[in-house]
Amino acid sequence: MAMVGLFWIAQGDVYVGAKPSGLAPGVRLTPEGVLGLGEGQSGLHLWEDVSALTVADVPVKSLMRRAGVVKDLAVGTVLMLAQPMGAGPAEDAPAVMTVRVESSGEVHELAAHVAAAALGYPRTEVDLSRALLTRLAEGAATMSTTLAAMAEWGRTWEGGTPRGPRREQLLREWAA
Repeated sequence: MAMVGLFWIAQGDVYVGAKPSGLAPGVRLTPEGVLGLGEGQSGLHLWEDVSALTVADVPVKSLMRRAGVVKDLAVGTVLMLAQPMGAGPAEDAPAVMTVRVESSGEVHELAAHVAAAALGYPRTEVDLSRALLTRLAEGAATMSTTLAAMAEWGRTWEGGTPRGPRREQLLREWAA
């Protein structure tokens, strides 16, 4: 399994955001359509009906985000030192992105957990991922070949998430 841009690819399965487990929200891209997973968002939006596929609320890497992570780490450390016998600070739930599926004239909003670390996604990968989502919504033939290429890469790839330049190259290839 590997993260490439906003996508989590595990064997032949392609997700927007993190692969969900249990009742956690998630979005899977299947050959049939866009599948909402998790509590309160089940449903399949067939590719033939999908006219637009976008994502919002994406955390993007920035200097301000890095400073915020360092600040949160420092505050958490101070609190743990001040209360060594008490419970530590509660873990924050993973950030959530909104995947908007325009289908049959309606807009459906699906939630997906962010797969990137606390720092967020690189801006270039976000932009390329959004272009790829647009490409997937262009039509059945485009979606079929693009999604098949992503799934095939996931089935043959061994060894975790590739480095940034390789992720960008893959996103460019899939969006072409």
